[in-house]
Amino acid sequence: MEKLSDAAWAWVATGQWLVPARHIAVSAGIIVAGFLAARLVSMALSRWRDRVKTGRPIIYIVEKLSGYALVLTGLFVALSTLGINLTSLAVFAGAVGVGVGLGLQGVVREFVSGLVLIFDPNVQVGDFIELENGVRGIIAEVGPRASRVRTNDGLNVVIPNSKLIESQVINWTLKGGTRRIHVPFSVAYGVDKALVRDVVIKAAQATSFTLPESERHKTQVWLTGFGDSALNFELVVWPTFEAVKRPAAMHAAYTWAIEDALRSAEIEIPFPQVDLRVRSLFGQEGSEAFKAVGLETARAKAHRPHAPAETTNDAADALVADVEQEARDRQAPGRDKGD
Repeated sequence: MEKLSDAAWAWVATGQWLVPARHIAVSAGIIVAGFLAARLVSMALSRWRDRVKTGRPIIYIVEKLSGYALVLTGLFVALSTLGINLTSLAVFAGAVGVGVGLGLQGVVREFVSGLVLIFDPNVQVGDFIELENGVRGIIAEVGPRASRVRTNDGLNVVIPNSKLIESQVINWTLKGGTRRIHVPFSVAYGVDKALVRDVVIKAAQATSFTLPESERHKTQVWLTGFGDSALNFELVVWPTFEAVKRPAAMHAAYTWAIEDALRSAEIEIPFPQVDLRVRSLFGQEGSEAFKAVGLETARAKAHRPHAPAETTNDAADALVADVEQEARDRQAPGRDKGD
């Protein structure tokens, strides 16, 4: 056995065998090289995925699996360099079993859940989802322990992979399709329903993110009920795929457009109120009674028609700006696709 004092061939005791110090350095270099190679390959595939329009889920699967494979290959080669016989993994398997028994069940569970998510066609990177707790956003990344969901407000929510498998998840953009949405509104009793339908549909169709009329995608107005002081309606409309990923802004934009349309058509939007009817005042009735107390002028002004003021639909402008920004982001690889 060579002397430990020999610096060039120093030996390090590892268990029941001795390993040259230079072999340990080489093994460490191999492991580092494996991690660097995995990082470079993942970055290259990520940039490729950003540039293409189709096949992104497949590229993401290749990106993740190649990264894991390179890291594991580096570890196995490093162990071989140390002289460890890889055909005999009884000790290693036993150590892993003890580790799992001591508290690694959660780590293994999340890692396996992440692999399941990578291959799951129902929940993929780039989909806009809604969780049971109300969190909504785009799946930006599926990691070995948790997935990252980026909301429309720019927040990054880290969710354990198992939660996306075990909990109910609403996928707003599954298979790249649009969704029909319902926007409620109310008008006063006695209003012409046909007029309400015409002006609201016209306003919805004038919105830039409403799909063109077709046999399947029809913009409609439904009368849904009778309220205490109003007729309850719903605008039923099919927005574009990009607008579906921004439900809050989309709903606000349609609501604004509906209010503008109703006000322009001088259709009353009711609010809870209590009317006090006076049949006789100072021996007078009707308009004569109002004149007696000097209220005729105020009453006439309240019912005088006025031209609606032009308004700016901030929600619609923000939605269009977000869609345009997302298109620009596709031309700049490496950026998140959040709203």
